[in-house]
Amino acid sequence: MNFPLYIAKRYLFAKSGNNAINIITIIASIGVIVGTAALFIILSGFSGLRTFNYSLLDISDPDIKITAAKGKSFFYDASLKNLVSKDADIVVFSKVIEERVFIKNGEKQQIAFVKGVDYNYTKVVALDDAIHVGTWLQKAYTNTSVIGNSLAYKLSTGVESFGEYLEILVPKTGTGFINPARSFRSIKTQIVGTYYGTEDFENKYVFVSNAQAQQLLNYKEDQFTGIEIKLRPEINADDFSEQLQEKLGAQYKVQTKAQLNELFYKVINTENFVSYLIFTLIVIIAMFTIVGAIIMMIIDKKKNLKTLLSLGATLSEIKKIFVLQGFLLTTVTMVIGLLISAGLVAIQQQFQLFMITSSIPYPVELRLSNLFIVVVTITVLGFLAAKVASSRISIGFIDK
Repeated sequence: MNFPLYIAKRYLFAKSGNNAINIITIIASIGVIVGTAALFIILSGFSGLRTFNYSLLDISDPDIKITAAKGKSFFYDASLKNLVSKDADIVVFSKVIEERVFIKNGEKQQIAFVKGVDYNYTKVVALDDAIHVGTWLQKAYTNTSVIGNSLAYKLSTGVESFGEYLEILVPKTGTGFINPARSFRSIKTQIVGTYYGTEDFENKYVFVSNAQAQQLLNYKEDQFTGIEIKLRPEINADDFSEQLQEKLGAQYKVQTKAQLNELFYKVINTENFVSYLIFTLIVIIAMFTIVGAIIMMIIDKKKNLKTLLSLGATLSEIKKIFVLQGFLLTTVTMVIGLLISAGLVAIQQQFQLFMITSSIPYPVELRLSNLFIVVVTITVLGFLAAKVASSRISIGFIDK
């Protein structure tokens, strides 16, 4: 029989005659339960937020984007057309034109980007699913635009402002003297839709047709600033990007969605890690109560320890009793904390009790990876706490 484990279980589940020890043990147990639940809920919340934020990127950025390595634009020639149109890994692609512009509505002005797109664009990114009011660009209607909610708010315009044209201006390029009165090219568009997304995305773009963008920028019919690509789901974007870059050569730049949003990905991962560290520190503080509870138990059972030592138990076996007691206490309270937190996460998923906005529930996800992180963290900290407490035991301490 493993007598250290047997005695550890007896000490753990048997009520002590000292009420102070019982109270400290209860406080320690509650601390670990709350710490475990908080850590799991936070990790589940950040997993949900990460997925939610990545879904917002699906409406703003393609799997792969091709741009000019030098200059702003390139010509969509036969060789480039053959390369992207005949690649079996590409589901669909869209030719786009982007440029920084002035946007004017009455007396209000903003700096943003005009983005000319073709009618394959919403097959590459699901921006039409993010339309908040109105519709996406339609072939049947010319001189129309779609604008971000935040940008529309700043310009005091939108779909409701029917008959009020949004003016898009870009400085003329060239050499020699330019008449200030004629220093801008401009087009006027009717807003037919507004879209939602990340704050940066909502403030960034006004979408128009490629024909309108080419007219504004004085581009030729086959002149674009980028090609955006949607890959088959099973294709690895990083590997495809490297292969495509080799085929295109140095005159083009190929980027994945992760590379286009490198800072965004770093911020999300950093926030997740920092939150994990903060709540781990809270759990560590809770573990000090475990140390205190075990030390109080050691002092209370001092006579029993002397008896065990007299009966032939070694010092390491006696220490093992309290290491196991601390480990068992941590494990039991951790399981309770995980059951409570998993239940709360499941309730949020099912009933959406907490909302980001009136229409968007706070996203949470139950993931095995989060469960594994919490179990490892609590188990290691619990074991260390028990080790620290049991290190107090010595022959001199027992014989006093």
